[in-house]
This record gives sequence, structure tokens and C-alpha cells, in this order.
Amino acid sequence: MIRLEQLSHSFSNWLKNESIPLWSSIGIDKITGSSHERLCSDGSPDLKCNRRVRVNYRQMFVFSMASHMGWLENGEELVDGLNGFVKNYTGNPDVPGTYGHLVNPDGKVIDAKQDTYDLAFYLLACAWRYRAFNDEKALVEADDMMSNIDTKIKGLKSGWLEGDYPADRRRQNPHMHLFEAFMSLYDACKKSKWLARAGEVFSMFQSHFYDNQNGVLLEYFNADWTPQFGTEGKVVEPGHMFEWVWLLREYSARTDTPVDFYADKLYENAIHLGKNVTGLIFDETNEFGQPIKATKRCWPMTELIKASIAQAKVAKTSEEKTRFEQQAAEAITCILEFYVNRSIKGSYYDQLDEKDQVAVDFAPASTLYHLIVACREVHEYCQDVNK
Repeated sequence: MIRLEQLSHSFSNWLKNESIPLWSSIGIDKITGSSHERLCSDGSPDLKCNRRVRVNYRQMFVFSMASHMGWLENGEELVDGLNGFVKNYTGNPDVPGTYGHLVNPDGKVIDAKQDTYDLAFYLLACAWRYRAFNDEKALVEADDMMSNIDTKIKGLKSGWLEGDYPADRRRQNPHMHLFEAFMSLYDACKKSKWLARAGEVFSMFQSHFYDNQNGVLLEYFNADWTPQFGTEGKVVEPGHMFEWVWLLREYSARTDTPVDFYADKLYENAIHLGKNVTGLIFDETNEFGQPIKATKRCWPMTELIKASIAQAKVAKTSEEKTRFEQQAAEAITCILEFYVNRSIKGSYYDQLDEKDQVAVDFAPASTLYHLIVACREVHEYCQDVNK
């Protein structure tokens, strides 16, 4: 536990004092108020790439959470700027309250589709705008967006479609983030309708996403939620399995729903299938642990931290608890050793190759969402243990 506390302190200091200040300054486009999509290897913003609108939702969430934690003084101003960009630059005049998917470097919408994965993060941002700043409008906007999602994107055979556009497959991933957003909205306003929504997604996890035979999470499905044929239907992302462990434990904490069967199996299989000898996590494997993509992005390490802390909270023995704490400590060590960019204060690397060398040296803004949630989970866990 002492090692975990020390590493949590180092992780928090880096995020609070280096990474969040970087993204809340250089990471913001002073002309439009939007978030830059990514930073280059020299720490400068990439001014030539297109920008995903959802990155602004994610940064709204990050700056709201950082403000709520006392880590950011001008968080409300930053969030207002991001929200203003979304509304003023990407709003769809034909469908009020909906926004585009992709803009060019000048802020012009070049893809106006509504994407369910995007909209999950819009809802998450609304939840944390309310929690951090008591922004009543955020809850109204969340209600309006949910009505839009149900009207325009509700799919057959349960769940939601990929968006308001044709797609050749359905994914668990947007639903996973809706699950997170629904619970966050419940935490924010205590309205049971959001927890009921989370229950819908939990039912989908049980009936479609979880492969009971192999104890893994499936990613890609046909329109009727049968797994896709071929390699796509067998893709396993250990990072998402860890993410579901955390979410399942969060859902159980709010509803008393028993989730041990799923969470324990997903956690152990994600470790078994996805972890390499260095302690890093493969991006994709099959159900037998054979790498499909032997690359290793940063974000699965944050999900390993969250899952390990979630498991430690409910550990039945002191030995189990210690094992989960050690796993969280090892994951933090890997982030600080392999992914933190020592040349650019507060920056990080996105992906390593099959030899654990930097493969993608730019820093996506979207990674900050993963980092702050993992950091908050372990920080609060260490505080609670010492009470």
C-alpha cells in the first residue's frame, strides 16, 4: 500500500501540475475556444489536422472534474469556451441541440453526422458540468440530447445504433460509454431515470456483449446483436474488459446488483490475454490471447488501474486486496516509465509498438479523459484507506 500511495502521489502531481496546465493553455485554440486535437512531438499543437467534436466534450469533462478536485482555477471559463465552440461552430440549425462530428482546422463542419459514441461523451460532460459548476442548463441539455438519441438513434433488438447514418456493424463501445454517462448523470442529480437507463445497458452486457463461453467481452456485432463472423467477431480488447470491470463495480455500488461473476472473470482474463512480459497491455488479441494488434496504447493502462482499484475495494481477503493494489501500482509505474514524454512537460505518448518502443509520438487530447479518471480513482482510494 505504501508503494501505491507513493506512485499515486507522483501520478497526481504530474497530472495536476504538468499535464492539465499544458492542455488548459497550449491545448486550447485561442481563436475558436476549442480544444486542439493533438500536440506534436515538440509540444506544439497540430494546426493542420481535422478535429473531432467529441474531443471538446471530453475536455469539458476533464476540466470540470479537475475543477471539482480543486486542481484547476479557471475550469469554468475553459468549459464555457469549449461549450461555446460546440454550439457556435458545430450546431445543426435544422435539428436544434445537436452537433457535428468533425471540423476542419478552421472550425468548419466537414462531417455533420450524429455519432452515438460522441453523444455519450456529451452526456458525460453535462453530468460533470453540473457537478463542478452547478450548471442547471447542463441537465436540461442532457434531457434534450437523450430525447434526440431515443428518437433518432434508437435501434432494433435493443440498444442504440452507431449513429444517424448507415453502418455495417454494431459495437459495444458506444454503449459502454452511455453506461458511464448514465451513472454519472445519476450521481449528479440523483434522478432514478438515469440509473434505469444504466440498467438497460447492463442487460445488454449480459445478453450480448459478454461471451460466457470464453469469459471475454465481444466488440463487433451484426444488426441483430449476433457476433460478426470472421476475425472481427473474435476481436478482444483487454483495455475495454478492464473498463467494464470498473463500470460493473460502479453499477453494483449504486444498485447492489451482484456482478462478481462477470467482473472477476473479465479482470483475470484481461490480465491473462492482454498483458505482456513488460506489464503493458496489447491493443487487441483473440479469445486465446494471440495478439491481433501487438501495439500498446496508453489508455488501456489507465483502465487496468481503475479495474484493479475497483477489485481492491471489494476484495474478500487481505491477500487479494494486496494483489490488486500491486497491480494498480505496476500499471502506474508503466505509465510513468513508458508513456510520459520527458522532453515535453505534461505531454505523453499515445502508442508503443510490438517491441515497446514509441510508435505514435503525438499526444491526443482524448487521452486526458482516461488519465484523470484513473488518477482520481487511485487518489481517492488511497485517501479512503488512510481515513
